[in-house]
Amino acid sequence: MKKTFMLASVTALVLSCGSSTKTTTVQQETETPKDVNFYAKSITADELRTDLMIYASDEFEGRETGQPGQKKAIEFLKQRYVDLSIPAAKKDGEYFQEVPLEILNTPEVSLSINNTNFNLISDFVSILPSKTGQINTTEITYVGYGIETDLYSDYKDIDIAGKVVLFKAGEPKTADGTYLASATKEASKWSNFRQEFALKRDLAKEKGAKAILFYAPDSYQMAANRYGKSRGRMSLQANEESLFYFIINTNLAESIFPSISTESNPKTIKTAFNLDFKKVSDNFNSENVAAFIKGTEKPNEVIVVSAHLDHEGIKDGIVYNGADDDGSGTVALLEIAEAFKTAKNNGKGPKRSILFLHVTGEEKGLLGSSYYADYDPIIPLNETMVDLNIDMIGRTDPKRESTNRNYLYLIGSDKLSTELHTISETVNASCCNIELDYTFNDNNDPNRFYYRSDHYNFAKNNIPVIFYFNGTHDDYHKPTDTPDKIQYDLLENRTRLVFYTAWELANRDNKIIVDKALK
Repeated sequence: MKKTFMLASVTALVLSCGSSTKTTTVQQETETPKDVNFYAKSITADELRTDLMIYASDEFEGRETGQPGQKKAIEFLKQRYVDLSIPAAKKDGEYFQEVPLEILNTPEVSLSINNTNFNLISDFVSILPSKTGQINTTEITYVGYGIETDLYSDYKDIDIAGKVVLFKAGEPKTADGTYLASATKEASKWSNFRQEFALKRDLAKEKGAKAILFYAPDSYQMAANRYGKSRGRMSLQANEESLFYFIINTNLAESIFPSISTESNPKTIKTAFNLDFKKVSDNFNSENVAAFIKGTEKPNEVIVVSAHLDHEGIKDGIVYNGADDDGSGTVALLEIAEAFKTAKNNGKGPKRSILFLHVTGEEKGLLGSSYYADYDPIIPLNETMVDLNIDMIGRTDPKRESTNRNYLYLIGSDKLSTELHTISETVNASCCNIELDYTFNDNNDPNRFYYRSDHYNFAKNNIPVIFYFNGTHDDYHKPTDTPDKIQYDLLENRTRLVFYTAWELANRDNKIIVDKALK
């Protein structure tokens, strides 16, 4: 009964919308400022192109976090909101939310096992932005593969709170090839390095580990290349861990446990472990940009529409323009904001408030959205109903070129709210007729896209999300991701879909229900 009413209300909102980006003369003549379609059709390929040609131009120097090009980008966004008369979200009237960041330089580390010294980068690599500290202990807890599922656990009857923990890459299987963690013959997320890298770490952290030694021989050189540079990763200044996390090579692993490659049974290893870690970093600030339209009836229920404003910057003198990633999402957000503002000027809501949030530092690890969600939410999270996150919606995945190009990958819509997913599907069927592809929504997606854009920092706080994404392509994270390669008809239709969905969420009678637990 409730579901039927919801579908009817969504259909009523978008009843007169056509099934493509183009509309007939009859539709245009009958639409008035009372119709959602009137505002949706203000989102045009020409206006998207105009903004993107500026935003992804060489003048913006690739918009690298904290660099002059990123400062130009935020001034551009601020001016657009000022021109639209959409006020800042912050109470002090400032559009910019300062995000305190740091560059993690090579830490000063000494590590010895049984009085034998090992060297940073050549023997082990530091992964987390850890606090300065020391560990001196006479034992290390070996937990095999470091896995725990409903079917299998390496942590049975083992307490690792405050301990140094050693585990290895991969997952156990029987002689016939059945994996114990899943009872299937297909490898799971526990042996995909991109996934196990975080899963095993987070599990050990949750259980109270003081330090983690992860033996991943096949991936060690990749980790050393990525994390071992003298000018290292970027991080939030507030995001220090008391946990130490190292990926170690075979020499160090076998010095602790010579049989590590063949034995998987957990055990306590008596060995002297001495660590002295000193963090080295350079501090600076970057900025999120936030504008706000206050709701007319339910102002304390807020829809967030987000996109990241940064990109890769300049490398070897070449500008990485980032037209698709995420210039496309950025200009889409501006067009959506303009459509809502026009509607508000005409006395058409929205009933709920809309926060237009451009976040910094996505390319550096979702830093701007992490700061917003974890440390300084402009809108209290308990007043935030949903996040619609737009990251790359202007191109076509090469895998889709031979099929229907009018598609969009959706990720996360059903993770926390069945109702949100149903609304999303129904709105699309009524307005835009885009093929919604859920390939990357699989919990075992090896790409981990659900965890790799800014919506995740809302989802982990139990806020339902939809991530709109066209997939990667040959120009992804290359200087060839330029505005001339954007497919503006697709960008227009996809932007309208986000607008229609936000409109429905902002104007429906009831707040959407969170009926699933975060996985």
